[in-house]
Amino acid sequence: MRVCLVGPAYPYRGGISHFTHMLARELRLSHDVLLVNFTRLYPGVLFPGRTQYDERASTAGESSVRVIDSIDPRSWVRAARAILDFRADVVVFQWWQPFFAPAMRSIAARVRRASDARIVFLCHNVLPHEARATDRAVVKWGLARAHGFVVQSREDEVTLATLMPGARIVFNPMPVFDLFAGREQTREQARGALGLSGRVILFFGLVRAYKGLDTLLDAFAICGQQLQATLCVVGEFYEDRKPYDDRIRRLGIEGRVRVVDRYVPDQEVGTYFRAADVVVLPYLSATQSAVVQTAFSFERPVIVTRVGGLPDVVQDGVTGYVVPPRSPDDLASAMVRFFEANAGERMGREIRARAGEFSWSRCVNAVMEAAGRR
Repeated sequence: MRVCLVGPAYPYRGGISHFTHMLARELRLSHDVLLVNFTRLYPGVLFPGRTQYDERASTAGESSVRVIDSIDPRSWVRAARAILDFRADVVVFQWWQPFFAPAMRSIAARVRRASDARIVFLCHNVLPHEARATDRAVVKWGLARAHGFVVQSREDEVTLATLMPGARIVFNPMPVFDLFAGREQTREQARGALGLSGRVILFFGLVRAYKGLDTLLDAFAICGQQLQATLCVVGEFYEDRKPYDDRIRRLGIEGRVRVVDRYVPDQEVGTYFRAADVVVLPYLSATQSAVVQTAFSFERPVIVTRVGGLPDVVQDGVTGYVVPPRSPDDLASAMVRFFEANAGERMGREIRARAGEFSWSRCVNAVMEAAGRR
C-alpha cells in the first residue's frame, strides 16, 4: 500500500521524531511511504528548551517532505495536497499535543473529503501531561476526522474511549527504541568514556515536574551511601534547575550525583545506557515512555512508578520493578533490592527474551488494524 506518515521528523529532535523515523523504516519494508514533516513545529515563544533541532547529522536515515507550519493554515492545504498527490491508502498522524489540533484536523479533513484514504491517529498522549481545562474538548475536536486510533497505554485506551465513544481503538505498546545502538561498546568502555566506575543509576530525558526527579533525589539520599552508587541525571532542564541543585546540596549527595544538563544527541545516547546498571523513571504521571524502550534496547532493567502505561510494559520483578509514585522509601527499597539481588544480568536476559512483544512489525500491524486494512 501507499502509506503517509504525518509528524515531526529530522531535523527535529526528541522521542516523537525518532518514533516517526523508526515507524517509516519498518513500513518501507513492505509499503511505499511518504513522510510529511514540519517546517515549523513550535513557535519559539512556546518552546521551553534551548533548541528544537538536532544539531548533528541524523542517525535515522529516513527522508521527509517538509511542508507543515503549525500556525499557517496555508501550509495545511499544501500538506493535504501532497498527501492526495501521493495517492495514499493510509495516512497516519502522530498525535501528542492539543496545540496541533487545528493543523491535524484540517489536513485530515481535506484528505478524507477528497480521497478514500483511511485516517489513523497514533496517540503518544491522548491528553498532555500537564492538561488544561479546555484540553478534552480540543482533543475531541482535533481527532474527529479519524477512522481509527492506535494507543500505547491502557490508560490512554480508556481515556480515548470516553472522548470518542464507539471509535476503533487498537492498543499496542510502544516498540523498542533501537535507533541508538550505533557502534559496539562494552559497559567498561562506556564508563571509561564518561569517567564513571562502580554502580551507576541513570535518570534520562528532559526534566519536567511530572518526571518526579525530586522523588528520586530523596530516594537516593536514603540509600545512596549504602549502595555506593553514582546517580546520573542526564537531560535538558525544561524548568528552573536551581531547586534541584539546592535539593542535592541539602540532602548532602552532591558528591554522588552527576548532572548533565543538555539534550543528548543520538550518537551519545548509547554510551549513557551502556554505562548504567539500571534506569529509573520516578514519574508522577505518564502514558508511556520512550526511555523505558530505549533502556530495553540495551537490555537494561528499569525501575518505574505505577502510573499510566508504565506497568503495561514493565513486568515487576522480571524486567524491572514497579513502585508507587511519590514514595522515596519504596523507590529506595527497590534500588537496594536490585543491587543486593544482583538482578541486572537476569533481568537483561528476560528483556531479551521478550523483545518480540515490542517489535516494530507489531506496531505496523496495529496501524493497519486501526485503518481497517487487515
